[in-house]
Amino acid sequence: MNFIQECMSSRRAQGSLATALLIAVCLTGGIWWWNARWRPPPSIFDCPVDNVLSYLTRDDFNALPLKDRIEYMMQFADRFRGLKAGESASMAAFLAGVTGPTRKQMTQNMRILAKDVLAEGASTYLTLDEKDRKTYIDKWTCDWIRFAERAATGNESKKTDTEILKGIEKQASRDTNRVKELGEIPGLDSDGAMAFLGFFHTQVEGTASPREQGQIARFLDDVRGHYSPVF
Repeated sequence: MNFIQECMSSRRAQGSLATALLIAVCLTGGIWWWNARWRPPPSIFDCPVDNVLSYLTRDDFNALPLKDRIEYMMQFADRFRGLKAGESASMAAFLAGVTGPTRKQMTQNMRILAKDVLAEGASTYLTLDEKDRKTYIDKWTCDWIRFAERAATGNESKKTDTEILKGIEKQASRDTNRVKELGEIPGLDSDGAMAFLGFFHTQVEGTASPREQGQIARFLDDVRGHYSPVF
């Protein structure tokens, strides 16, 4: 009887060990497959400019967390401002050679980035109490404009929230109309930042899931209402 129990116990132990080994193999294989498939971003300041640019044409860029993608674009903007003559020529040659599906992928990656910025803002907004939402809209708008100005100039904005919000009333309507008429991506400057909101409906909406579309549409409607009659 003891012998049978020992055998059964041994089989259970062997089964447990085999299951654990199988899980370990699957996890190791999955990690190896992911590492082999996904490429981390290059070092922006140490790699050739065409290597830095080519990463923007890959699906790997979209696999980065939103914060990392924004940081990548910020660092890229910093390097772009300081390009040497040879690097400028390399960048021009690279961009001239980006055609067909590769150019479409690069454009799509930028649209997905824009969508994710809005989706994150919208999802946070919708979790807030009604009384806190107007304050959030102003903060989100000011943060975005400061980011855009920092990317464009390399300098942190010294404007107060009040000054930024007053500037919106002077520029947002004109910039939004330009986006609708020309279908162009808003520039990374303080004047063009608010045009990013109108850009969603014409260029970015197709990258969003139905849930994201609903949340972003609600968010943007409230942003427009908050700054009405600007929009």
